[in-house]
Amino acid sequence: MEMMELEDGGANRGRKFSSVVVTGSNSTDVNENEKICSWKKLTYSVVKCSSYSSSYYPENVLDDKPKDQTSRWSSDSNTPPQYLLLKLQRAAIVRSITFGKYEKNHVCNLKKFRVDGGLSEESMVELLESGLKNDNNPETFPLKYEVNNRPYPCRFIKIIPLQSWGPSFNFSIWYVGLNGIDKLATVQPSVEQFIAYREREAIRVCLKHLRDHNHIEAFESLQKKTKIQLEHPLMTHLYNTLVLSGDYVGAENFIDQSVRDGLFQEFISLQDYKPIWFPLGLDSPDVSCNDSPVLSRPGMRGGHQMCVDSSTGIIYLFGGWDGNQDLADFWAYSISDGSWTLLSENTENEGGPSPRSCHKLLLNPVRRQIFTLGRYLDGQCRPHENMVKSDFYVYDIETNKWTLITEDTASMGGPELLFDHQLCIDDEKEIIYVFGGRIQSDRGILLESLNASLNHQAARMGVAIDRNEDRNYFPIMNRENNPQDRMAAAADNLLAHMRNVGVQIFDGQNINIDAPIQRRGFPGGDARARILRDDREPQMMDVPRAVAGEMEANNVPPPAAHGGVGGVPAGGGNNPSSLSSANSELLYSGMYAYHIPTNTWSLLRCDVSTPKPGVQSIRSRVGHSMLFHPGLRKLYIFAGQRSKEYLKDFFSYNVDMDELEIISDGQRKGECNWPGAGFTQRATIDQDLNEIYVFSGLSRDKDKRDESVQNSFWVFNIIRKSWSCIYRNDTGGDMNWFSQTVEPCPRFAHQLVYDDNAKLHYLFGGNPGRTKDPKLRLDDFWSLKLIRPTADELLKKCKLLLRNQKFEELASKDSLNALIYLQTSLSELIDHEDIEQTNEFQRLTLLLFPKDESTRKLPFDDSEEFHFLHRTKDEEQIFKRSKLFDSLVQYFPVFMTQPRVNLVNLLPI
Repeated sequence: MEMMELEDGGANRGRKFSSVVVTGSNSTDVNENEKICSWKKLTYSVVKCSSYSSSYYPENVLDDKPKDQTSRWSSDSNTPPQYLLLKLQRAAIVRSITFGKYEKNHVCNLKKFRVDGGLSEESMVELLESGLKNDNNPETFPLKYEVNNRPYPCRFIKIIPLQSWGPSFNFSIWYVGLNGIDKLATVQPSVEQFIAYREREAIRVCLKHLRDHNHIEAFESLQKKTKIQLEHPLMTHLYNTLVLSGDYVGAENFIDQSVRDGLFQEFISLQDYKPIWFPLGLDSPDVSCNDSPVLSRPGMRGGHQMCVDSSTGIIYLFGGWDGNQDLADFWAYSISDGSWTLLSENTENEGGPSPRSCHKLLLNPVRRQIFTLGRYLDGQCRPHENMVKSDFYVYDIETNKWTLITEDTASMGGPELLFDHQLCIDDEKEIIYVFGGRIQSDRGILLESLNASLNHQAARMGVAIDRNEDRNYFPIMNRENNPQDRMAAAADNLLAHMRNVGVQIFDGQNINIDAPIQRRGFPGGDARARILRDDREPQMMDVPRAVAGEMEANNVPPPAAHGGVGGVPAGGGNNPSSLSSANSELLYSGMYAYHIPTNTWSLLRCDVSTPKPGVQSIRSRVGHSMLFHPGLRKLYIFAGQRSKEYLKDFFSYNVDMDELEIISDGQRKGECNWPGAGFTQRATIDQDLNEIYVFSGLSRDKDKRDESVQNSFWVFNIIRKSWSCIYRNDTGGDMNWFSQTVEPCPRFAHQLVYDDNAKLHYLFGGNPGRTKDPKLRLDDFWSLKLIRPTADELLKKCKLLLRNQKFEELASKDSLNALIYLQTSLSELIDHEDIEQTNEFQRLTLLLFPKDESTRKLPFDDSEEFHFLHRTKDEEQIFKRSKLFDSLVQYFPVFMTQPRVNLVNLLPI
């Protein structure tokens, strides 16, 4: 795939990187390089609209005039359906759609909309459902441009507004741009293929209808004339055996062979998992020896770390926060023995890492080593020398020995001290990837304490503070826009304090925050500011006395004040004068790579807080998930939190190509089909199954301002790019969960690891979020097995369907033989311990002695209750067998079977 080179004008200034390529599916008949090179802005006209008001004509969307308030289409009503129909100059494969906006926020902007497309007005498919942010930045959305793995050509694009940002306001669209390919040599084959595909599928639907209703002559005539096959020959063989011949034994043998040949595996892979939780270690109490307790298992904690060695069946656990202090104990759990072993009560005493939480632990299976990086520092620890250095340790499993790789990764070109970041390892190339996390270096601590007061003062006094977070400079003050002497004096105090701690000043205004800092901590100062992290109550941080004095004099609240559970600011909203707006200045780390054999670091991507339109960049965050797929050579990054903002975006990063792919931009609608915004969710990956598993933590309710502790388990299929929720538990609060042995209580700041050999997850500890006991942490340990229907279970189900139908036919002809068949062949398939199956089995006897023909029907028969066409007895039998055939073929791959849709369901009513 050819890459497009773009210049990033932000944090990656001067560095080229690849643009993202988003497709609607995983394959295409159009050469990918040709498509990319041929993408261009498409010409269109506005041919129809639902309504328009005043002079806001629909043609206004052709011109991008963000400063002209009248240059827009505005509907005359917000009552659906409202739409705007665009006609392309020629048929094209439409790649993306761009919406321009007015230069200011506007209540008529589309909060939610849908885009349909097709070759005609009457036949369209949905290409996108999303929403616009209520700001002045243009937004571009990728459109689904492949249907059934074929390029989907469009001549018409229909934009359907669904909701505006202002309640009860009409809809407005300021500008629409379409991007794609309309090259005749590329699009014409796609048009021909699409038309041929529709005609072929229409004939197949007709063939299915004719055969289902026993119109065999018409069926054979149409098939002979068109030379179109309804299905795979194997399916035709099953139809002839079951429906035409009534050979139920032969049909069972066919199904049995199909299962052995693996033909049911595709169906099984599409089924949702069922979660089975199992508590571990309930019978392992601590014991005493010489009046000293001997720990037999890890204690209560949150913010700890775990990793699993699948080859040996050992789970390692290190550190955490028990509600009062950081921990440094190191444990190993044997999956086969079901027992814990304390490797070290305090790793710091053995040359290992100090007590910590919100760090990361990572296993290198090749070298049999465990790496740990990062930690959270309490406010009282920060002023001490060397405490803000980013130490990096490795543990050798074979020798049971810790080694300090470096006391400061930043000095080696790596990240500064982090917490709530993510690590992944490429086993093949022995590279560790580090992404995100909050920076706790001196400059991070300094800016945390200064930014809130500066932003609040500026907002109150009308001072313009110019920031450019995409560069390594932080312009503090524009004095030309600051007529207030008191604010100028406060700025002088702040700048003087920065000089005192060793930060260089450029032109008296811009601060270079990359300069080395000679002094650690802040002089004096009793003022404190609250900060939060993954699994801690609000902690206190020193604020310079000069800043605190000015804040107090101007009645400014303490900087970065937070409330709630898990680190989300209480209140604030979008008000620029609110304290929460200051949180955007917190420092986040970019993406780094550490090469284990050479002990070298490299920076892959800098943090870009505000991505520029048209430039693909990565926003760093905390509390996110990151996983590596070695086969696809991609990092998958999902969700997290940045300042007060919960993130829902989901993207992959190709580590070899330096290429981003946006799976979701976070604007997806329909929360039931997508994990909600949250924090401290845990994720694992199975590269063999191409599945990502996400266990949620602290969740954000879109209808509320606070958080809730509720757990759900989601599975993402990498190939199909689809989510499914298989488990949800929102019964949290202060109820008693300690006697619970069915499933774990809701929590956050827990840890989850995955044994990809045994296909088992393991969950330990966390914070239950108890309002009455905020320091409470958990020490429960669970295994989670995800199960799907097995091939044997499906085989049994198919045989039961076949034998039920055979029994019904026997009961209508020979009650005695039917009774014998019921007691033998049918009974052996029934689980008589299952009450539901037993009841259904007993009700089958009603068919043996019917009072009238109305009762001669299976109790679980879901066929049509009313038949509007008169059928003979034989025709009715064929019809019922055809319905049974339809039920059986759903377990086979789609490409082998007849169309799933029925002709009668396509007719308009």
